[in-house]
Amino acid sequence: MFKKLTTYNIIILIIFIILFVPLTQAEDTVNFIITDLEGLEEVQREFGPFKDLLEEKTGLAIKFYPVTSRTAAVEAVKAQKADFVLTGPAEYVVLRKLTNCKPVIGFSRPDYFSAVIVKADSGINRVADLKGKKVAMSDIGSTSGHLGPSQVLMDNGLDPQKDIEIIHTSKEIAWESLKKGDVSAWGYNATSFMRFRDKDTSVNPGGFKTIARGPDLPNDVLVAAAHVDNTVIEKVTTTITENSDRLIQEILKGEDNQKYRGMQFIASIKDEDYNYVRDMYATIGQPQFVAFVGD
Repeated sequence: MFKKLTTYNIIILIIFIILFVPLTQAEDTVNFIITDLEGLEEVQREFGPFKDLLEEKTGLAIKFYPVTSRTAAVEAVKAQKADFVLTGPAEYVVLRKLTNCKPVIGFSRPDYFSAVIVKADSGINRVADLKGKKVAMSDIGSTSGHLGPSQVLMDNGLDPQKDIEIIHTSKEIAWESLKKGDVSAWGYNATSFMRFRDKDTSVNPGGFKTIARGPDLPNDVLVAAAHVDNTVIEKVTTTITENSDRLIQEILKGEDNQKYRGMQFIASIKDEDYNYVRDMYATIGQPQFVAFVGD
């Protein structure tokens, strides 16, 4: 009888280990994607200190899951290989549509808005004056460098698909083209424009003016995949909220993360906060939000 009972207990123990131990390990480990960065080395350099502190405070094992594209991030979430994704406003709208992910917490970016800039002596004083002219913008699909400026034009009565010629180029070339008059305007992230303007000793700040600006853009956002348990989401949210100052300090150790200087975590983030971005997609002729423009 004792031998039979022992054998039975062993079988039950083996079944328990097979069924429940992997599940517990999975719940204690989360995979984390940063969509703006490629390669594990770059992700680790920019967000490693943030991840380490978040790991310490939550008790979760957090692993970076590097991806080569935004589309790859979607596939990773669908396959349940990624649990959390830090992404931009334009990426979020598509990610939400394709995966039903949940916005968890916002990473605010002070003075994050798009503007349309011209030379002060250009004779261009309002958006309507740009009709038929060339306007430089950033990469196709950029929130602040393409979608945002396009919406600013539309909000001011100019259809960016019909009324102007958009020149997609790097910010360095766009700046030089604006200075030389090769383009009539530059639609871009306003704070980035000011950095170019203030560093360039060949120009005076008064040589440029903003003829239109949009509202502050929605925050970058940390989202949770649909398969992530609510208790894990709550643990991450609470930990970030309660340790916000220290976690922000860790984020700002990254060179690329200086765009977050002065940031605040926004725990009241909602999906409808991104409806302005959905308007942007409609403006450029992509109202379905089912693909990343520019990929």
